Amino acid sequence: MANGTWQRILESDLVHYYKRDKIAIAASSVFLVLALMALFSPIIAPFNPYDLTQIDLMDSEMPPAWLEGADERFLLGTDDQGRDLWSTILYGMRVSLLIGVCAVLLQAAIGIVIGLVSGYVGGRVDNILMRIADVQLSFSTLMVAIIVLAIVKNAFGGETYSNWAMLILILVIGLAEWPQIARTVRSSVLAEKEKEYVDAAHVMGFGPVRIMFKHILPNCLSPIFVIATVQIANAIITEAALSFLGLGMPVTEPSLGSLISIGKEYLYSGSWWITLIPGFFLIIIVIAINLMGDFLRDVFNPRLYKG
Repeated sequence: MANGTWQRILESDLVHYYKRDKIAIAASSVFLVLALMALFSPIIAPFNPYDLTQIDLMDSEMPPAWLEGADERFLLGTDDQGRDLWSTILYGMRVSLLIGVCAVLLQAAIGIVIGLVSGYVGGRVDNILMRIADVQLSFSTLMVAIIVLAIVKNAFGGETYSNWAMLILILVIGLAEWPQIARTVRSSVLAEKEKEYVDAAHVMGFGPVRIMFKHILPNCLSPIFVIATVQIANAIITEAALSFLGLGMPVTEPSLGSLISIGKEYLYSGSWWITLIPGFFLIIIVIAINLMGDFLRDVFNPRLYKG
């Protein structure tokens, strides 16, 4: 059974086109390497940025190893607190990726349910749900997140906010972006529900919930995968922007955004590496994810694929 499933995957069009697309292979390889480095950061990182016994303020603003005045212990230099920048980036990537993936899982769960119900039921329910989505889409995700996070931070205090910052960011980003997936799912459902297999399910007496989730949803997964991939990149950028503005992860629990924010005060004083190196890793991650999303979009739409 398992061997047969694996064989079908290897013989699928997705794998066939992937093997022929050098850009997709390069992008997925880069992302996989960075994701594994982030996942195993406690093993790979030479220092633990959360362990105060491994941090010395006397080591602050050390340049990268290839510059004059560097310390060989710190490959990419140190930040303003004396933390090894390479170790902090590894841990920061894990935080950024975790927030991005979890936020997209949340928005996918909400968007899929609302999109299925809206497209399948139609009528007044469809109008109400889509008008709610339209209203939410009229506001910038970043603007909504800034307002909500500022209110939460003032209401509960900085210390409480810092303890729950990751969960709050996941909730805010996830709840702000569900309309994108909901509208995509709805459009797919409108096309699928008119097909014969749905009529057959009705004739067999299946209920609407089973028809939506067991019969229609599997045929709507392709566009969901595409938009979810792109949304992960958007969620990571949103988290980085919020952290840069001081409304994201606290400096004691670094993400790529908070590292960039820390370094902006030292950018013109000569310690450029505190901002630019984390910024480079952020750009590479986002580009790799977007390229994978472009590949999936093209493969799932044969009229666009040119590989």
